[in-house]
Amino acid sequence: MNGPVFDFHARITPAADAADRLLAMMDSYGIERAAVSAGGILRIDTLSRQLTDGGYVTTDADNTAVLEACSHSRNRLVPFYFANPHRAAELYQEQSALWQGLEISPAVHGIGLTDVRIRALVEIATQLRHPVYTVCLQRTGCTVSDLVALAAEVPAGTFVLGHAGIGNIDFHALNLIADQPNVLVETSGGYTTVAQAALDRLGRHRVLFGTEYPMQHPAVELAKFAALGLEPECWHEIAWRNAHRVLGQECS
Repeated sequence: MNGPVFDFHARITPAADAADRLLAMMDSYGIERAAVSAGGILRIDTLSRQLTDGGYVTTDADNTAVLEACSHSRNRLVPFYFANPHRAAELYQEQSALWQGLEISPAVHGIGLTDVRIRALVEIATQLRHPVYTVCLQRTGCTVSDLVALAAEVPAGTFVLGHAGIGNIDFHALNLIADQPNVLVETSGGYTTVAQAALDRLGRHRVLFGTEYPMQHPAVELAKFAALGLEPECWHEIAWRNAHRVLGQECS
C-alpha cells in the first residue's frame, strides 16, 4: 500500500518501552502517525470475560503515560483521553488542552452510552471539537443503536464506531449508522467483506484505518485493505485524509 498511513486506533501499554516499540512498528510498516490511548487498564482475560459476561472496573487509565509518549514523538502520536466515567467529567475538561480526542469504553468501565455521565463527557468533547471513539457491545445501553441515538442527540459531535461494529461480521452496524452522518467507522478487527461494505454503504469519507496495536499486528490490517485492491485515491482518503479531517487538521 503506497502513501502515508494514519492509524486511528493504537494503544500505549504500561510497559516502559511501549512508545518506542510502537514507533518502531510504525516505521516498519510505513505508518506515519497514530491516534493513541491508554491500554492495559485490566488484564486481557478479565476484559474478555467482561465482553461476554458483563462486569466492569473503576480503574483509571494511565493517561499520563500516553501524554509522555506523545510529547516525545515529534507529533507522530496523537493523544486520546481514555475517560473513566466513574469520575467527574471535569477532569477531562480541566486537561482539555493536552488532548485531541476522547475514548469511552463500556466494556472496561461498564457504563452505557445512554448514561448521563457519558453524555457529560460527550458534551465536553463536542465543545472541544474532539472526536469520540467507542466500541459497542450487545448489551443494554451499549449497542450500535444506542450510539446512533447519542449521535443524533449531539449532531455537532463526531463519533467513531471502533472495530467495525460488534464482532467481525457486523454488516447490521453499517446499516444502523448509514443515515447518521456524524458517525464514522474504524475498521480494525472486521473482515475484508465488512471493510468493503463500509466503503459501499457509508462512502470512503466515513471510513478510518486502524490497527488496535498491540492487540493486532499492523501487517494484518494493512493486508486486509491491500486485498481489496482499492484505487490509490480511495486508500489515501481512508488511510490519511479522513483522520486529519476528523481531528480538524490540515493534510495533503
